Amino acid sequence: MEKLGGIIYQYRKWVLALWILIIGISGVFALKLPSVLSGNGFEYNGEYNETRKLLERDFGQAKSSIILVFHRESTVSEHEWNQFIQATFENLKEFNGAKHITTPFERDGMIKDEYAYGLLSFDKKAEDLSNEIDQLNKILKNTKGLSVTMTGEPIIVQDLNIASQEDLAKAEMIGLPIALIVLVLAFGGLIAASIPIVIGVVSILTTMGAVFFFSYSTDLTIFILNIVPMIGLALSIDFALLLINRYKEELHTKSIQEAIEISVATAGRSIIFSGLCVFIGLSALWLIQIDIFQNVALGGMVVVFISAFCALTFLPAFLAVIGTRINKFSILRITDTKTSIWYRFAKFVMRRPVLMAGAALAILLAGLIPVTQMTMSIPGTESLPAKYPSRVAFEAFEENFIPKDKRNEKKVSVVIETKGDVLETSNLEKVSSFLEKLSKDKLVDTVDSPFSATGIQDEEILSQLLRFGQKEQTAPILDYFVRDNKMLIEVYLKTTDHSAEAREWIRDWSSRDMGLTTHFGGTIKFEQEIFDEIFKKAPYGLLLIIVSTFFILMAAFRSILIPLKAILMNILSLSCTFGIVVWIFQQGHLGVEPADIALILPVFVFTLVFGLSMDYEVFLISRIQEFYLKTGDNTEATISGLTYTSKIITSAAAIMIVVTGAFAFTGVMPIKQLGVGIAIAIFIDATIVRMVLVPALMKLFGDWNWWFFGYQNNGISKRKKKPA
Repeated sequence: MEKLGGIIYQYRKWVLALWILIIGISGVFALKLPSVLSGNGFEYNGEYNETRKLLERDFGQAKSSIILVFHRESTVSEHEWNQFIQATFENLKEFNGAKHITTPFERDGMIKDEYAYGLLSFDKKAEDLSNEIDQLNKILKNTKGLSVTMTGEPIIVQDLNIASQEDLAKAEMIGLPIALIVLVLAFGGLIAASIPIVIGVVSILTTMGAVFFFSYSTDLTIFILNIVPMIGLALSIDFALLLINRYKEELHTKSIQEAIEISVATAGRSIIFSGLCVFIGLSALWLIQIDIFQNVALGGMVVVFISAFCALTFLPAFLAVIGTRINKFSILRITDTKTSIWYRFAKFVMRRPVLMAGAALAILLAGLIPVTQMTMSIPGTESLPAKYPSRVAFEAFEENFIPKDKRNEKKVSVVIETKGDVLETSNLEKVSSFLEKLSKDKLVDTVDSPFSATGIQDEEILSQLLRFGQKEQTAPILDYFVRDNKMLIEVYLKTTDHSAEAREWIRDWSSRDMGLTTHFGGTIKFEQEIFDEIFKKAPYGLLLIIVSTFFILMAAFRSILIPLKAILMNILSLSCTFGIVVWIFQQGHLGVEPADIALILPVFVFTLVFGLSMDYEVFLISRIQEFYLKTGDNTEATISGLTYTSKIITSAAAIMIVVTGAFAFTGVMPIKQLGVGIAIAIFIDATIVRMVLVPALMKLFGDWNWWFFGYQNNGISKRKKKPA
């Protein structure tokens, strides 16, 4: 690492020139990234997808639909109302993107009081309709007292994309200025304070340019726009803080070249180990075969690699060029280390290790109590800000056209496949037996099928009617329910689609052998598969993170106890975080409207923060180890390490809290929960854990902290030590 520092110093101008070229190229493609993002990321290749394809291919169901919700004010006459609706659909004749258009006049119940709705069906997926939506926006016109608003999955997907971009801009406007203030307080000067912001912007821009090229081989979701800046800005500023702080420290007594070499050798080593921990934490998400998790894994791993690479190459080269000018424009006087508040605090903690450790553990254990009440769900329309037109229109549609007693009844689509014509009497007998068992299930409300549609329960009579009856009588039933050797039945449950009971029901029925080939679909099946995939794969990801982190930290510090303590404390602090998030969002405290916890939150916060919090562990323990190798005194090494790193850890945590916490002021609920969750986790980790619990336990375990397979740390075992 010291040689790397020397090489970067020697070729500093060439390194900067290469980076300027990289930034220029990346910027071009970073600007194109939003145009290739689509969907909410909850795509999984399971039975739900197979059933959906069957319904689209064999039963002619649309791949997606847009709902046109019409509204009139009370002052508008019935005649004007009908004219407006008719004129709207007349204008739609020039729109040829829809597979089928249904007007409110074609079916009963599509006009009610001051509301009406129409349907546009498409042969494209929701996320592929951006051009069609643009065309519709130009065609659909509102007039005084009359309006038409688009809603449905395609519009919700597009609005989530727009809201995410707006949220990103809003979070940056809040986070960056405050981050700059924190950096000024940390370094005392404008030059030093502005460099980490530059490094953060360079890392994010380069990452977004690189991620664009992955769009050719994988579907990228809109959450990339939030995740990459959230991780990249926080992590790259962390890395820059550590290296700049060491550089400024060494510059007091060393030449510029020596300061660069020592900084890269010490702080650079810490950056590599901490970056590796974050990288592995995010890579665990790749095990979950759902688009959004793999997207975050992809974007996260790329931004971690680029942030670390930038901090180890671009940053030292930049520091080498500006040299001692980094101390220019100082506006605050930096306190001497030995008289600082951090030194006094470190001494205070080390004098009372049992009391401080006990108090810290009590707080953490109290915080995790609400975790047992956590209810998770997949984000839907409610993820959008409340005032978004598409959400308002959808809620109006639901309120006016879906009966209250039906809103909590959720439909499961089942496609039954038989050998030979499904209308043969022998096959209808098997279907009838299946339907009878379904109807007797306590969770089933109603079952729609050819039997219920005709009112005929005798299989032979039904077979004769549907095969040889009058076409005007049988055609609607056959068209909806029957295709050759396949039959569609629709099961309505008495529970909601978000309930664990519904997921257990469909999991059970999907696994039963009914003597027929069955394909289950619908929202409940979709949620069941998503939940099962996460709960099945998450433990493997957790195991990968824990085992990898243990060996990385063991290799970094040649210790058994230090990695074990770090892992246990991380798990405890994250559990406390989840408890607080449940208390705020699910239980509706601090003025927040109660809402389920987004399913992505526990997995994302754990994988992100478990790695990010290792930054602080590596920063702190690396410095303690340096002093321990020099003195052999664990207590003094811990005090010195805490004194020299506390300011940097606190500053880094404050910046990360500001950057991620700024998303609390955004409108997309999953992003709001994610930002707040990460900010809380970082706050707990940087204060209670890293500043109190770690040094207290370091004191209590003494020299055993450095035990490594029978040796007190290599550097110490070679010379005589003072008694512990």
